Formats: sequence, C-alpha cells, structure tokens
Amino acid sequence: MLGFAVLLVSISLYGVNYSVAIETATYTTKYDNVDILEVLNNERLLKNYVNCLLDQGPCTSDGMELKQNMPDAITSGCSKCSEKQKEKSEIMIAYLIDNKPDYWTPLQEKYDPTGDYRKHYLESKNSDTSTNGDNMNNMD
Repeated sequence: MLGFAVLLVSISLYGVNYSVAIETATYTTKYDNVDILEVLNNERLLKNYVNCLLDQGPCTSDGMELKQNMPDAITSGCSKCSEKQKEKSEIMIAYLIDNKPDYWTPLQEKYDPTGDYRKHYLESKNSDTSTNGDNMNNMD
C-alpha cells in the first residue's frame, strides 16, 4: 500500500524538498531506495503501510511522508515525483489494483474518490497490452 502513491508507494515516501537555487518543490528522494518488491512480497509490511495510509495503524517515518504527500501526488499526476518514485508508484498501484482489491478499494475511496487515477492506470495498461501485442504480431 505504499504504493498508492504510490502512488502509494512511492508516490510519495517523499517529503517536500525545496531547491535553494530554484524554488521548485519536489518530493524528497531520501526514500527512493526502499525495496518496493520487498514490501509487496511481505504481507505484514504491506498491511502496515495500508493501515497507516487509512489511519488504522501507526506510521513509520517513510509511511508518514507517503501519507502526507499522497493527495498532492495523485491530483498532480505525481508531477513532483522523481523517475524512481514514478516507477515504484506504478508498480505498487498496479499490484494493488490487480492483486489486492481489499487494500486498493479503501485507499481509492480515500485518495482517489473520483477514480481518475484508476482510470488512467487501466487506460495505460490497455495501451501497453495492445502495443505489446502489435509488436509481437510484427515479429512474424
């Protein structure tokens, strides 16, 4: 559940970092090395992140960063995310939507009540599937 942000995940295990030279707000990259696959493969860790995001349990420091930045990351399309954060967010969200609907549903209700992010994910997934299929057909 990191990942609803990344989005859930990564969408923001990230606090705001203001550059001294340019006043551009970005999420901190100090949690970019969190092993997202370790979280996804560890039910206890995943559930703890989900509970944190849903205000149903305590938060670690990285969970708190994620929780604070999740609304902005979702509404802005992760515009303040680093490339690693975007990649990890997509992995996390795809995993939750496809494999953990019992976690995804309450997270979506809280952080994406209009379903815009889910719609974007599904469109992207369908686009990737059709593109990959076309590429495979062209290999004949």
